[in-house]
This record gives sequence, C-alpha cells and structure tokens, in this order.
Amino acid sequence: MHELVLYYIGLLLAILFLVMLAQKIKVSYPIVLVIGGLIIGAIPSVPEINISPEAIFVIFLPPLLYDAAWQTSWKDFWKWRRIIASFAFVIVIITAGIMAYISHSLIPGFTVALGFLLGGIISPPDAVSATQILKGIQVPKRVVSVIEGESLLNDASSLVIFRFAIAAVMTGSFAIGEAVTDFFVVIIFGTLIGLALALIFYAIHRWLPTTASIDTALSFIAPYSMYMVAEHFHVSGVLAVVSGGLFLSNRNHEILNNASRLQSLNVWSAVGFVFNGFVFMLIGLELPTVVKGLGAERLHEAIKYGLIISLAVMVVRLICTQGASLFTVFISRFIKTADDRPGWRSPIIIGWAGMRGVVSLAAALSIPLTLQNGQPFPQRNMVLFITFTVILVTLIFQGLTLPLVIQWFNEPERDYPLSREEQELRIKIKMKDRALSLLNSRPYYQYVRRNALVKAMLERYEGENAFLEARKELTDEQAHEIKHEYHKIFTQVIEAQREVLQKMNNKAEYEEELINKYVAQLDLEEEKLRQQYEW
Repeated sequence: MHELVLYYIGLLLAILFLVMLAQKIKVSYPIVLVIGGLIIGAIPSVPEINISPEAIFVIFLPPLLYDAAWQTSWKDFWKWRRIIASFAFVIVIITAGIMAYISHSLIPGFTVALGFLLGGIISPPDAVSATQILKGIQVPKRVVSVIEGESLLNDASSLVIFRFAIAAVMTGSFAIGEAVTDFFVVIIFGTLIGLALALIFYAIHRWLPTTASIDTALSFIAPYSMYMVAEHFHVSGVLAVVSGGLFLSNRNHEILNNASRLQSLNVWSAVGFVFNGFVFMLIGLELPTVVKGLGAERLHEAIKYGLIISLAVMVVRLICTQGASLFTVFISRFIKTADDRPGWRSPIIIGWAGMRGVVSLAAALSIPLTLQNGQPFPQRNMVLFITFTVILVTLIFQGLTLPLVIQWFNEPERDYPLSREEQELRIKIKMKDRALSLLNSRPYYQYVRRNALVKAMLERYEGENAFLEARKELTDEQAHEIKHEYHKIFTQVIEAQREVLQKMNNKAEYEEELINKYVAQLDLEEEKLRQQYEW
C-alpha cells in the first residue's frame, strides 16, 4: 500500500515537472504529458498501472465535465447553439458511422458493432487539449466558443453511441428502431435528471446558511450525484452533469458570494489540473500494457490500422466542418443564424483542433474484460491500441501543428465591433462612473464629508477615472509606461507590508490568525492589481 502511494506521489511530481517543462518550451502541456508517460511507461522497472474499467467514468469524468461546464460561457454557448449542436450530434454520428464502416472493412474479424464501438470512442474531440494550445494565440472568440461548447455535448452523444455498441457486442443483437428511440430517451431524461438535481443544489446554496467551505464541498458532491443518479436510471450521466453544471454556472452570482466563488475557483483549478494531468499521463503509461496484451505478432498490423483510422478521423472532421459551414449559409436563408457567412477559414481551424483525449481514453479503458457468458471481449486489445494510436497521432501531430494552421488560416475578429482593449476600457469607465455617481449622490455625500474612509474611496475612484479618461488620449506606449510604474511601485508597497506583517508575527503579542487575515487581504489586493495591470 505504501509503495502504491509513493508511486502515485512520484507520478504527481513527474506531472508537475513536465508541465513546468511544457511552459518553458512553450508547448501545450497535454502533449508533453503524453510523451512523458510513454517514456516513463517504457522503463522496465516501472510497474504497470491497472485501473478498474468500471471506475474510469466514475472517478474522472464527472468532475472534469462539471468543471468544463462551469468554464463555459452560457452567453456564447447559446449564441452558437446551432453550430455547436451540429458539431456535437450530427458530426459525431457521421464520424462514428464512417469509422464503423472503415474498421469493419479494414480489420479481419471486426464486426459492425465493434466498428460502432470504436467510432463512438474516437469521435469526440478533447477540449482541454485545444483550449490549452489556443491560450496566448489570437484566434476569433467564436472559434474558441464552438470548440468548448461542442466538447460538452459531443462527449454525451459519443458515449451514448458507445453504450449502445457495448450492448450490441455483449448481447449479439441490435435493433435500429429501438436504438433510435432509446437514444432520445437517454439524452432527454439524462438532461432532465441533471436539471432536477441542479435545482436541489441551487436551493441549498441559495436558502441554507452555507459557508465558502460548504459551497466548495457541495460543488464536488454535485457532479458525482448527477452522474450516478442518471446512470442508476440507465440514462446519460454525462448529459446530466453537463446540463446541471451549465444551469448552476449560469446562476453562480445568485447562489455564491464572493468568498465562495474565489475559494471554489481556486480549488477547482487545482483539482482539474491534477485530474487532467493524471489522465494525459495515463495515456502514455497505459500504451506499453496495451501493446503487451495485443501481442508482438499483431503489433505491425495494429499500427497500420491505427494510422489509417487516425488519418480518416482527421479528414472526416475537416470535411464535416466545411459541410457545417455550407449548411449554415443555406439555412440562414430561412432562419436567423449567429453568422450567416462563416467562411472556410474558421472551419479549418475548428476541424484541425479535433484532438482526441480524456473521454476517448476513459471510454476505451472502460470496455469490459469479458462478455456475459464469460468469454473474453472480442478485439478489446485491438480497440484499445487503435484508440491510443488515434489519441497520440491527433494530440501530438495536430496539437503541435495547430498554431501553424491558425497562423495560416486565421481571420480578424468579426463577432464584436470593438476590440477587446476598447471593450475593457469602456466597461471600467462605466463601472467607475457608476461608483462616483453613487458616492456623489445626496444619501452618500454626507458620509463623504464626515467619514475619512468614504472620502478616500471617492478620491480613489476619481483618480482611477481620471486615468481611464486620459487613457483615450495616450498612445499605447505611454499608457504601458504609466501602468508599469504603477504596478512596480504598488507591488513594492504590498511586499513591504508583507515584511511588516511577518515581523509582527514574530512578536508574541500578535495573534497569527489575525496576521494571516491581513496577509490574505494583501494577496487579494495583489491579484486585483494583476488584473488591473492588464488594462
């Protein structure tokens, strides 16, 4: 037991080191983690990792999907809902069907049911990989919104296909009419269960006396309860988590105070990072085990199948994204769309951002080891190897070349008439104007005259507002110089205050809890300063 704990601690340290290396060499960390996992897994002395297939979905998927739902902008999701829905359902079904046909025709002994099983596993792109690569790259907001939005729904649709394909392989029968009916039942009732449980958590957050710690704990209970209740009734646990997460995320300002939001954000950021890190590392670590189970005599054939299917997955997605663009142009003649001229450049970027990752890995590893009659699950190792090949090829090849594709095919932002800098400037001016208007109004002005703290607040807003107004007349270089000086001096002031607090903490007459309170306030002030420095 102790050796196992030490092994996982070592893996976590390796993950942290590899992520820091990725930042140093400016490569998306999922790519570096996968390569690192392959290298570590190839070391003979490293023990094999054997994770229960049934535990994969329950351990990893609920929190990762819930975190993704909270990070998704409902405003952007709704704006691009039609194109997101087409990517999440239509393209996934098309991809799964084509992969089923190709694998059935290509691989001896591969049935259509096994083909749909493989297609369901490898059809959903991974948003974590794409968004990590897109960070720091100037790309239209709609591209990011579509990629993030489709990832929430295509996970659900692909796993529904996966569920039906597993059932067909296990039972040896498949009825298309019954499957279509069950498909909609699973999706609709999964969504309803997620929303129902989200309403319960909404009520707890809103009307019971929770604290920041309780709110954070509830945020971890929510995804697991949504997923397991939905799965208990044999409907989509993935859609339950996604729908419930989107509902609560869109109402977080109603149910959480600032302390709860700040604490939950920090905790989830760390937990999501660790979970994603382990999953991407697991992709590399598991491959030697899969190769061993496949056998040396079939490895050459399996590599060929994996590369052909990987190429087919990439080509199908690129064709489908262009088809979705053409369909949008056609349908915009009859209904209102968010963008009636999407063009061909952005669809290429969205299509090339279709790296496979977490969901495909979890689905592949969750394939049962045996059938109901006790016989080994047919072609399980082949499905696993092809899945790992598709993940590796798309993640490494497409991931490393995506910045270059964006450079070639990127286009100016067309969704917002104002630049991001101009939007921020106007928002801040509006906020300062509202604060000054309130403080200068009759009910508050009496406090300004007799309360030094309120007067200082007014003077602070007046000073910040004067800079924002003057910013309109400054060049970018002049504004940057002013902000740089302000940031430098304010940071030095905060650091000096920290030193004073540490010296006071060394004296017996001061309570450490009280000192820590003011250290936390300085931390928040420095974070606010960092945000302001991005004016």
